[in-house]
Amino acid sequence: MFAVIKTGGKQYRVVPDDVLEVGKIAGEVGTIVQLNEVLVVGGDTPVLGVPTVAGASVAVEVLDHKRGPKVIAFKKRRRKNSRRKRGYRDEITVLRVTEILTDGAKPTKGPRPKKEKVAKESAKEAAE
Repeated sequence: MFAVIKTGGKQYRVVPDDVLEVGKIAGEVGTIVQLNEVLVVGGDTPVLGVPTVAGASVAVEVLDHKRGPKVIAFKKRRRKNSRRKRGYRDEITVLRVTEILTDGAKPTKGPRPKKEKVAKESAKEAAE
């Protein structure tokens, strides 16, 4: 089963367990957020929305908030000693699709448990 969702003015084709980067979405890291703007729900019998599929949503887990790559806008007018340099970085949210919901269902899966970080010293001791 797949879905086509719209967020931040862009469209994404997603399946469960996909990880994608979208424009910033409100939500704390580790929480489940529902995206309600579903354009298509695919599977055995695809459902097309007009403009969206009624009662469909996609549950996603917020993995991280970060900033995108630097974009530099440099303008120069030759022989005029005129230069302008501006730059920016987009705010990005990293999401993992947990499930695709239809008929107004609520998410059943919670956020995944975080993995424990192993200290280097204890890893060396375990290896010996």
